[in-house]
This record gives sequence, C-alpha cells and structure tokens, in this order.
Amino acid sequence: MNFGEIFDKWEKTNEIHDKDMESASGRFSPQERRSRLRNKKPDAEIDIHGLIREEAWTALENFFNDSKAKGLEKLLVIHGKGNHSAGEAVLKRIVMEFIEHCPFAGESGRGKSAAGGEGATWILLK
Repeated sequence: MNFGEIFDKWEKTNEIHDKDMESASGRFSPQERRSRLRNKKPDAEIDIHGLIREEAWTALENFFNDSKAKGLEKLLVIHGKGNHSAGEAVLKRIVMEFIEHCPFAGESGRGKSAAGGEGATWILLK
C-alpha cells in the first residue's frame, strides 16, 4: 500500500475530507456528498428532553439558525423515545414537524445506537 492509499484510508476512518479539493475538482458527486454527510458525526447536538412544545420549537429555531449561520452540515436532536409520554412520543413528532417547516433542513434519519437510536434524529442542512 502506498502513502496515498494509506492517507486516503486514514481520512475515511477519521471522517476527514478536503473541502477545497471537493469544490475545486468536483471530485464528489451529489450522491457521494450525501453519503459522506450521512456517515459523519454530527457537527452539533441539542437535547430537548423535558421541554414543552413551545419551548422545544423555540430551542430548535435558535439551534438551527445558529448552526446554519456557522456553516454546520449535520445536526443531532435528542428528543427521547417517548417512554414518559401517554401515547406517541410528543417531542419526536415536534422535531418532525419542525424539520418539515424549516427551509434549510434536508434529509433526516434516526440516530445511531451510540447517539440515541430511536430517541434521536440527525438532520442534514442544505
């Protein structure tokens, strides 16, 4: 294995990429970029456990606006599994509603087991 291959493997293992190379060469297709973003660790996270609907919505607005202004790409919202809710998970539903209304919230998915699993949602920013 040559140095370039070792370095590429190290970059991938450590979730490091060269944004300058990406934009200058057009090296990554939109599908590759989305795949990279899906697999990277979130740039920031917020925990909205224990908040009521209005507090959660305001916290999400502030978090998303600040994150967008900072140029972040991937966020994690920890909302809990709804074990203490009567019926469905209230905060998870609020997060889904917020994502639908936020103009720069893109693809989303369930957090990995180590990042909350069913009790967390990751979001890619546009």
